[in-house]
Amino acid sequence: MLDLIFRLAILLAIFASIFLLSQLVLGAAWQNRARFAATNRRLRLIREGVDRAEIVARLRKNEPREFKEFPAPIAALLQAFQRTLFASGISLSFVEAIVAMGLFFVVLFAALLIGVGYVGLLLGPGVILLLAVLALAIAVGLPTMVIGRMGQNRRKRVEQQFPVSLDVFVRALRSGHPVAGAIELLTQEMDDPIGSEYGLVADEVAYGSELTDAIAAMADRWDLDDIRMFVVSLSVQIETGGNLAEILENLSEVIRARASLYMKVRALSSEGRMTGWMLTVLPIVTFVGMFMVNPGFYLNVAKDPIFLFGFPGLLILYFVGVMWIRNLVNIKV
Repeated sequence: MLDLIFRLAILLAIFASIFLLSQLVLGAAWQNRARFAATNRRLRLIREGVDRAEIVARLRKNEPREFKEFPAPIAALLQAFQRTLFASGISLSFVEAIVAMGLFFVVLFAALLIGVGYVGLLLGPGVILLLAVLALAIAVGLPTMVIGRMGQNRRKRVEQQFPVSLDVFVRALRSGHPVAGAIELLTQEMDDPIGSEYGLVADEVAYGSELTDAIAAMADRWDLDDIRMFVVSLSVQIETGGNLAEILENLSEVIRARASLYMKVRALSSEGRMTGWMLTVLPIVTFVGMFMVNPGFYLNVAKDPIFLFGFPGLLILYFVGVMWIRNLVNIKV
């Protein structure tokens, strides 16, 4: 009995010593990480010694432009995709993303043609059209959906961070910081993505740009009305004077009330938005999945001459339905 108790005591002592040692090591590692880790990407690049001009170029990568050299409908699509690409925060530029999806489409389309020819099916116009749509859905449609989802998540993150940044800004002004100093404080205290955005604002002001112009450019990059209201408040305060801290505090309350109303509207329209999401994604997923499981389900009917007219008409109806549903569930607040 004494031998058993002695062994248990030794095991407990070993466990306690290992546990305490691991806690000390992990605690020291976490303190070093908290001390040396950068709050956002801009500060991390500065700490790595990257030139300020290079930092601005990286952070402003994929900044939306107007594409005036293209017709209006194509320019609107390109600008929307570039805005989504910028919001997603991926490292690819606009041209690189377009080229990558184009090359993926060409390679996949060629592989599908070779595969269908290898199994002995005739490559008629309907089969070629079907394979082209399938390759387009996989190489362009699915990556676009993923990028759009990433951009939407980061945009929501900016919307959530912005009222908090206004609170920090107000406290900095009331503690005696100038406006430029309050902006610089935001670049050090706020996480990504808004922390790096305020860093761009601080760099542009340091290079000679007006503060309102720099923040207006930030609002245009993210297409957020909350930031535009911040620009209007700054412009009015600069022209007419007044207590900027009190103005921004009231603006923060308005933005939070607007966000609360927006969340209520989203909750009430959640069923319609989920229906729209399912009706948008499900046909593409079903089409790609069915072709992967049973290619003959589509290839057999693609030989029919009426397929050349029915399939494009089906695609047109699909896109009309997607745009219709999107307009129905896109409630402005």
